[in-house]
Amino acid sequence: MTEMVLNLLGVVGFWLAIEYCLKHQTSESLEDASLLPFADDPEVARRVELATGKTVKAVAPEVLKPGWGNLEI
Repeated sequence: MTEMVLNLLGVVGFWLAIEYCLKHQTSESLEDASLLPFADDPEVARRVELATGKTVKAVAPEVLKPGWGNLEI
């Protein structure tokens, strides 16, 4: 009986912690966060946009400037 109560308190505590962490989030900010894994690959971002209809704010991969590569010292 005690173990069941502790498990229930653990689940309720976990749920309350998640609710507290997500309290100030909007549906738009959560949607933007769900699309972040695709933001660094423009080709994949385009495919996700076509599949979902949602806009992915993709960033272009950083291009090395001349002379700013791997330097051996």
